[in-house]
Amino acid sequence: MAGTHLDDPNRIADPEPTPEQDVYARLHATAEFAELRHRYRAFVFPATLAFIAWYTLYVLLSMWAHDFMSHKLVGNINVALVFGLLQFLTTFGLAALYARYSNRHLDPLARGLDEKFNEEV
Repeated sequence: MAGTHLDDPNRIADPEPTPEQDVYARLHATAEFAELRHRYRAFVFPATLAFIAWYTLYVLLSMWAHDFMSHKLVGNINVALVFGLLQFLTTFGLAALYARYSNRHLDPLARGLDEKFNEEV
């Protein structure tokens, strides 16, 4: 490409990759690493979208369904308070589900990759 910085004769050449960088490049190219990323994304993206939708519903109901959200359930406890507390429960529930999913589906594959490529560094 004429006229780019790559043609500059005074440009310092890119340094050789370190052994760690070379190992990571090979790790990144493996089918196991691609599977690990796929499994991670298969849980995280839907869970994130579901939580954002749930939280958005809570906010929208708080803004435009005041009568529903202010409905008293028991004493001074209303629907809005219950929904707000359920946000915390949902957060902890998702964290627990992710830990379980990770232990079963991600960690074994990650440990195998770690063992395979840690020997080389």
